[in-house]
Amino acid sequence: MRSRWIIVAGAFVALGIAGLAFRTGTDAKPLPPASEAYPTVADGVTVGETTGPWRAPAGLKQIPIWPRGAPDMADQPRKPERVSVSATPDALSSKVSEGVYDVTEPTMTVYPPRGRNTGAAMIVFPGGGFRVVVITSEGTEICNWITAQGITCILSKYRVPGGNDYWNPACRCQITPKIPRALQDAQRTIRLVRARARELGVQPNKIGVIGFSAGGYLVAQTSNILAPAYAPVDDIDKISSRPDFAIALYPGHLCRKGDAWDPTIRVTKNTPPTFLLQAWDDPVDPICNSTLYARALDAADVPTEVHLFAKGGHAFTMRNRAHPVAMWPSLVERWLAEIGVVGAPPSASSP
Repeated sequence: MRSRWIIVAGAFVALGIAGLAFRTGTDAKPLPPASEAYPTVADGVTVGETTGPWRAPAGLKQIPIWPRGAPDMADQPRKPERVSVSATPDALSSKVSEGVYDVTEPTMTVYPPRGRNTGAAMIVFPGGGFRVVVITSEGTEICNWITAQGITCILSKYRVPGGNDYWNPACRCQITPKIPRALQDAQRTIRLVRARARELGVQPNKIGVIGFSAGGYLVAQTSNILAPAYAPVDDIDKISSRPDFAIALYPGHLCRKGDAWDPTIRVTKNTPPTFLLQAWDDPVDPICNSTLYARALDAADVPTEVHLFAKGGHAFTMRNRAHPVAMWPSLVERWLAEIGVVGAPPSASSP
């Protein structure tokens, strides 16, 4: 069986994809504007704002991904990058969370693995409705977990706002930009990591992506849109931007009006092994974002693992401990072992 689905609604039920009957988004809540989905950084109380680029934690290397500035910016307004700080008592390493706005100079921040280096790397695409980069709960905290697994983490700070399909509060309408700048940044980051694999201590065939919400959409895009979304700028752009494995948590933008599939995402047998996870009660991105993608992956014979939880809402990241969805990091760890990215998975008798 090439695909596995797990639905959690009080107990585990393991089902094969071919025989699974499930609802899509017909009774899901409509997608709210991104401005409502992310009223502040992480549903906290805004306590301050700084003007100037977001800086990586001390001791980490933050690298501009474009050698001469990001492409296709001639007609774009350039507001100063700013960082909004919110009080979030549930934050894992402090009591505040940060969100980055008006990014015009995208970067990648390298988090070296802790302990044994598995040779794998994972690029993190935070969410934020393509209006903000939710850099703490869906970025730095995720990298801390990833590096604890012996995996190099690459945190992507991509261009916002308007770098991809987004809600515009001015017209109260959904807008798809002609130039997908966030996708450009995502593709370039994958290529850059692969180009610097030896320097980073990474195997070039063990470079994966993980994304949350809007970042999950970047996971789907980079997994399936392999043609460059920009004109090449140097020899690095001759390198493949296809990730070797892909993880999307509560992805958005894939399920369009009327539960229609995003026509720009064409899943093929070349799509990398994929892990999908979402809560059924997600009030922001309907469950059809995951179920429709899972069906497309299965139809293309792509190795896929899918976990659907009864409760968890949206943007649960690593902070929601009230429901079984909190086990998602261990599920990802086991999957990475099963597909050979890291060591052997724990035995069935292991806790």
